[in-house]
Amino acid sequence: MKVELFPPDPDTEPRHWVRHDQAFAMMLRPGSIEWGTKRCALEKFDYRAGDLALCHRHVGEWVGLMNVSHLQLGISDEALMACSDGAYGEVELRPSRKFSDPRLSAMVAAVHAEMVAGFPSGRLFLDSLEQAMAVTLVNGHAVRHRPVQIYRGGLGSARLRRIKELVHAKMEDDLGLDEMAQSVGLSTAHFARMFRKSTGETPHQFVLRQRLERAKAMLRAPDARVLDVAVACGFKTQQHFAQVFRDVCGVSPTEYREDMIGSEANCACEVCSEDAARLVVSL
Repeated sequence: MKVELFPPDPDTEPRHWVRHDQAFAMMLRPGSIEWGTKRCALEKFDYRAGDLALCHRHVGEWVGLMNVSHLQLGISDEALMACSDGAYGEVELRPSRKFSDPRLSAMVAAVHAEMVAGFPSGRLFLDSLEQAMAVTLVNGHAVRHRPVQIYRGGLGSARLRRIKELVHAKMEDDLGLDEMAQSVGLSTAHFARMFRKSTGETPHQFVLRQRLERAKAMLRAPDARVLDVAVACGFKTQQHFAQVFRDVCGVSPTEYREDMIGSEANCACEVCSEDAARLVVSL
């Protein structure tokens, strides 16, 4: 997925653009845009923050950005085809100058927040969002609409075991959804649906939980450094690791380690006290 941020530009002179990938945009602040295939016949649209626009593909357009800030996302053909049964080549979507879709807007907002933070969650997070966006776009805007296929059942135990082995082997890497799907011989969209049906989690949620479980185990060591644990568990920065750990576990990594070490010390003291009491009785 290609992510591009267009900040407010005081130069409102229309420019000629041609998009060859399937792109759509979300407005980050109120403003206006002039659109048209001819410069002499532009139509003005007023936008609020959160409004969306689905761009023309392979068609030259004149676009005048009137001091509006927006985030533009390019969705890959692979993602669109994966959720369009029987489609091949390109999936054609109906362009729309202005529309609203709270679900799409929420997903784009998540991409924007991830970009502002420096993309700390890695490729798998963006891959998962791209798949979800592709499903929504195909369902609502495909010219030749085919409903997304609903599969019954889920992944078999052998495939689930293979996925778990892959995640543990590549815990420190930036693991992508495509790599997970290829390891079990499925398309990305089919894999994502089957995985959630099997586990109740998205692939991203599963990988994140596995990373946190490893982090907890490592933090039980008294000499474990939080930075070393973050790197070993696939987090790009110590700050992002600490934020995610606190959000999920309710305490910081340092507090968790101190609590665990304190609990083990108390257990050791209790064992020593019981041994001493048994010794006194025996005497």
